[in-house]
Amino acid sequence: MAPAEQDALALREQLFHERVRECIICTLLFASLYILCHFIITHFKQHTDFAAEHDDEDAAVNRIALGLCTFTLAVALGAVLLLPFSIISNEVLLSFPHNYYIQWLNGSLVHGLWNLVFLFSNLSLVFLMPFAYFFTESEGFAGSKKGIMARVYETSVVLLLLTLLVLGMVWVASAIVGNDVASRQSLYDLWEYYLPYLYSCISLFGVLLLLLCTPFGLSTMFAVTGKLLVKPRLLEDLDEQLSCTRLEEAAVSRRISSELRQRASPWQRNLGYPLAMLGLLALTGISVLIVCFHVLELLLDDAAMPRGIQQDASLGQVSFSIFGSFGAALQVVLILYLMVSSVVGFYNSPLFTRLLPERQDTPLTKIIGNCVSLLVLSSALPVFSRTLGITRFDLLGDFGRFNWLGNFYIVFLYNMGFAVLTTLCLVKRVSWAVQAELIHAFGLHKLPLPVPRSRRLTKPC
Repeated sequence: MAPAEQDALALREQLFHERVRECIICTLLFASLYILCHFIITHFKQHTDFAAEHDDEDAAVNRIALGLCTFTLAVALGAVLLLPFSIISNEVLLSFPHNYYIQWLNGSLVHGLWNLVFLFSNLSLVFLMPFAYFFTESEGFAGSKKGIMARVYETSVVLLLLTLLVLGMVWVASAIVGNDVASRQSLYDLWEYYLPYLYSCISLFGVLLLLLCTPFGLSTMFAVTGKLLVKPRLLEDLDEQLSCTRLEEAAVSRRISSELRQRASPWQRNLGYPLAMLGLLALTGISVLIVCFHVLELLLDDAAMPRGIQQDASLGQVSFSIFGSFGAALQVVLILYLMVSSVVGFYNSPLFTRLLPERQDTPLTKIIGNCVSLLVLSSALPVFSRTLGITRFDLLGDFGRFNWLGNFYIVFLYNMGFAVLTTLCLVKRVSWAVQAELIHAFGLHKLPLPVPRSRRLTKPC
C-alpha cells in the first residue's frame, strides 16, 4: 500500500474513532440526565396513575407518556447546561491546550451537543409532547378494537392534522412577512427551513416569556430565600422567648421542638440569611449592570449584536470574558442564576401558579404541561443570555440562524425592557421587605395603631 493511501486510511480511522467517542460521550451525558429527570418526575407524579390495581391499558399508556415526559425534561436540562458547558470547555481548552487527557473535549463535540439539543427540542415540542397528551386522552376510534394500538392510531391521526394546521399557519405567516416567491418556495424544504423557522417562533415566545418571568423571579428570590433560611432578629433575646414559650401547653411545646429557629445554629441565625441576601443582591446587581453596559455597546458597536458562528470555528482560541477564567465562571453562575430566577418567577406568576407540581400528587397532564413549559424556557436560555450580553459566547448550530436576532430594534428594546422591569421589581419588592424587617426588628409592629376620630366610640347618653 502506498504511503499516501496509508495516510488517508489512518485519517479515516482517526475520524471514525473520534465520531464513536463523541457518540459515546453524548449518550452517557444524556443517559445521566435522563436518570436524574426520571427521579424528579417520580417524586412528583401520582401513584394512582401507575398502580397495579389500575386498568392495565391506562397504566401502560401513562408509563409511555411518562417516558416521553422524562425525555423532554432531560432535553430541557441539557439546554440549561449547554451554554455553561460550552463556556467551561472553552476555558479548559484555553488553559490546557496540549493536555492529552482533555483531547476529547473539542469543538466538534460542543457543536454536536448544540445540534442534538436543537434537534431534540424540535422533536419534543412538535411531536413528543403533543403525542403524549393526545395519547393519554385518546380512547380509540368508534367501532375499532380497544387496545393500545387503537389509541396509537387515533393519536397519530390527530397529531397529523394538528401538524398540518400548525405548518400551514407558519407557511401563511412566512409568506405574509416575506412577501416574495423565494420565501414561499423555501418553505417546501421542511428540514432546512421549515422546522428552524417554526422553532425560531417558539424560541421568540420563550425569550419573551423569560423577559416577563425573570425580573419577577429575581425579586421573588429574596422572599423565597427568606422562607428557606432563618432570619436574624435585631434586639431579640431568643432564650427569653423560648423559656416563655416552654411554659405553654404541650401542643405548643411540640411545635417549638420542631421550630426552625430553635434548630438553627447561631451561625445560621446571624450569618446565613445576611450572606444569602447579599449574594442574591450582588448577582442581581451584576446582571443589571451587564445589561446596561450591553445597551451602551449596542449603540456604539455592531459586534455586540448576537450572532451565530460557523461550524468550522474552533474553541480554545480566546476567552469570552475580559476577566479570563474568573469572568467565565461568573458568566456560568449568572446564567444558572437567571434560569433559576425565571423558573421561580414562572411558577409564582398568577397565570402559571396552577402548574406548580406537588409532591406525589401531580397528575400526568400537569406533568406534561410542566415539561413543555420548562423546555420552552430552557431552550430559549442560550438566546436569552447572548441577547442580554451576559456572555459573549456566540450561538452555535441552528440557534444562531434566527432572523430576529439581527434586528437591532428588537435586541435593543429587549435589553432596555429587561433592565427597566428588573429595576422596578427590585425597588418595589426589596424596599418593602427591608422596611418590614426594620419595623419588626425594632418592635415598632407592637405599637398600637392610631384610631381615626370618626371611629372612636362615643359615650352613651
